[in-house]
Amino acid sequence: MDDGICHIKAEYLIPRVVVEKPVESAENPTNGGNEILAAEAKENETSEPPEKRGRFDEHPDGRKRHDKKKKNRGQNKARQLPFKQDDALRLCKSLLDGNIPEGEGKKCQNANCRFSHDVDKFLQLKPKDIDGKCYIYSTKGYCNFGVTCRFAGGHLDENNRNVYPPDYKADNSMLVSTWLSTDLQHILRKKKYDFSKSTKIVKKFEKLQQDEKPDKSKSDEQAANGDEENAEEPKEESKPTGPVTDEDLIKLRSAERKHIDFRDKLYLSPLTTVGNLPFRRICKEYGVDITCGEMACAIPIINGATQEWALTKRHASEDLFGVQLCGHKPQLVTYAAQIIAEKADIDFIDLNIGCPIDLIFNQGGGSALLRRQNVLQVMVQSCSRVLADYGKEFTVKTRMGIYNNKLIAHEIVPKFEEWGASLITIHGRTKEQRYTKRADWEYLQRCAAQATSVPVYGNGDIFCYNDYEHIREKCPNISGVMVGRGALIKPWLFREIKERKNLDPSSSERFDMLKRYVNYGLEHWGSDTKGVENTRRFLLEWQSFLYRYVPYGLLERPPQRINERPEGYRGRDDLETLMASPNCNDWVKLSEMLLGPVPDGFNFVPKHKANAY
Repeated sequence: MDDGICHIKAEYLIPRVVVEKPVESAENPTNGGNEILAAEAKENETSEPPEKRGRFDEHPDGRKRHDKKKKNRGQNKARQLPFKQDDALRLCKSLLDGNIPEGEGKKCQNANCRFSHDVDKFLQLKPKDIDGKCYIYSTKGYCNFGVTCRFAGGHLDENNRNVYPPDYKADNSMLVSTWLSTDLQHILRKKKYDFSKSTKIVKKFEKLQQDEKPDKSKSDEQAANGDEENAEEPKEESKPTGPVTDEDLIKLRSAERKHIDFRDKLYLSPLTTVGNLPFRRICKEYGVDITCGEMACAIPIINGATQEWALTKRHASEDLFGVQLCGHKPQLVTYAAQIIAEKADIDFIDLNIGCPIDLIFNQGGGSALLRRQNVLQVMVQSCSRVLADYGKEFTVKTRMGIYNNKLIAHEIVPKFEEWGASLITIHGRTKEQRYTKRADWEYLQRCAAQATSVPVYGNGDIFCYNDYEHIREKCPNISGVMVGRGALIKPWLFREIKERKNLDPSSSERFDMLKRYVNYGLEHWGSDTKGVENTRRFLLEWQSFLYRYVPYGLLERPPQRINERPEGYRGRDDLETLMASPNCNDWVKLSEMLLGPVPDGFNFVPKHKANAY
């Protein structure tokens, strides 16, 4: 069996076109090719054999240099935004209802407003409306985006004014609420928010950690001299006397506040960029139990950044929802946990201890916390203690380790349990591996065996019902499964697992799924031009994973594995063939079937390369 190849039934394969190289002869010399090969050989020539050649060699002046250009893994970092709208072409929010007679409508209160205030000119320059009904209007009874809506033809009167129902009451809220009000944002930006509770708790745990260090070193020294009785005395002296408060009994408080039963559930992984709210709604429709927002950085949350706070939005269908935080300092992460617990509607907060991105890692966050365990200890203890006061859970998500030859997750799992985590999730790869190689579930089973009362979830390579069943049988200590890329490529995976069978949705069923996603995107990002193009962008980002799905009925050896790359094939109909295309231009065609033609100058490059087969 060819490892890494997803075999397709012969009738669906696209024949390969093989270009034969010309045979060298006296009449047909190929000196040009030989010259190229010779040039390449000379360029790669070094004094050492390839197997001993390092990543660096020396300049003549002694400086190190790269043997070859370092490639950016995982992301297309040179990409630009597909579309950016000029502010002068956007209408001021005070005029969204159209040309309302003076005295009846709102007035712009901003003397320096950078948006347009000419409704007639805006309507002349506005792109053509998209065919179809306005989802917001049909769901809510009116559309917040008024004349700027790209589906406005269905809710404007003959005078180009926005139509409202007779019983309408002024309400500018969207169907999905945001927790960052203007007043809260002002307080955060002025550094006036009260974080005294978090400050006190962080200082307490930092002091406890410092107090333990000299006692430990002294005990070790005494134990080395054979004085066992004296070695235990400092431990007795360091215990607090008098009444004991709940504040110090972290383990007991952790047990008391466990209101969520995390065991035997399907958990959607926090997915940067593509794990947005519309996508989570799709996964909820297919049966996922636990959802978590995209990774949010602690500092922008504390500073009141609108984009970061958007990651805390929750839809009503998400019955068990959390926010993932990333940071490198205990105080900052605890501050962010406190304010999210106080202001947002969440059930738990998850700490990212597995992010492999260099930008995060070099700052000391993500997987770098695995080598900063003193910092990590205070972070977990402080956050779990703060969240206990609000009846929220604190969970952690980590990797097996940083380096491939040094796995440490089995050592740190008992510590997480002791520090107060309510759930531990482990990705079955190291930071070095990123998303290459297969997840090591045998090691995850070993890690889960180290926990006594806290559930441990595994993550990695779950792509079909068979994978899930095999893992649950192979790893009895694993309490549940987290699914990431598998859900991006085939979101109905959760339904497959719950119905205990492999599904084969038709191209029309998958297209209906994309329609629902677009509707949820317009509700989330807006139905004006900016909202439509945001929805298109995130649809295309998702399509960079969706195209990797091979329909079940086309497989020669089902089921498909997540690390298998398919041969070139055509689908059972034209739409299925289009959905399987790896070409970005074909993804844009799909988006145009749902959101109308792309604007002039539109250019899409996916953020994620999505090539980790």
